[in-house]
Amino acid sequence: MDLTHTDAAGQARMVNVSGKEATQRYARARGTIRMQLATLTAIRANTLKKGDAISVARVAGILAAKRTSDLIPLCHPIPLTDVQVSCAFEDSLPGIIVEASADTTAKTGVEMEAIMAVSVTLITLYDMAKGIDKNMELGQICVVEKRGGKSGHWTRA
Repeated sequence: MDLTHTDAAGQARMVNVSGKEATQRYARARGTIRMQLATLTAIRANTLKKGDAISVARVAGILAAKRTSDLIPLCHPIPLTDVQVSCAFEDSLPGIIVEASADTTAKTGVEMEAIMAVSVTLITLYDMAKGIDKNMELGQICVVEKRGGKSGHWTRA
């Protein structure tokens, strides 16, 4: 099996994408944060002492997507053309479902940027509400859709 991120000596390396054609790329990821119903109510009502958790977390997620290559060693810096982050209240969890998408025209995909946006949005929600609920759980982070590149269009079954 050929490993794409190792050199002939087996050492980790960045993949050389210089020979690839830039194409439109898109990825969407999702994750959840479970919490006490009272915590969800406080976030929804914007009554946390730290302020508007949703707005702060969404901006943090967007910033994180833009900094992905600074944190994930083998990721290429990608010129993102769009990043969207949404937070949906879900009483049945209880908690919040975070979804993020990333777009670019580049030589490599944007899955990591979408995952990073979701992850940091969730972590920021935790930070904003930890004063009233230390039992929150982050999870179920996954890519749910990607388009572009050699593998074409893929959606999670």
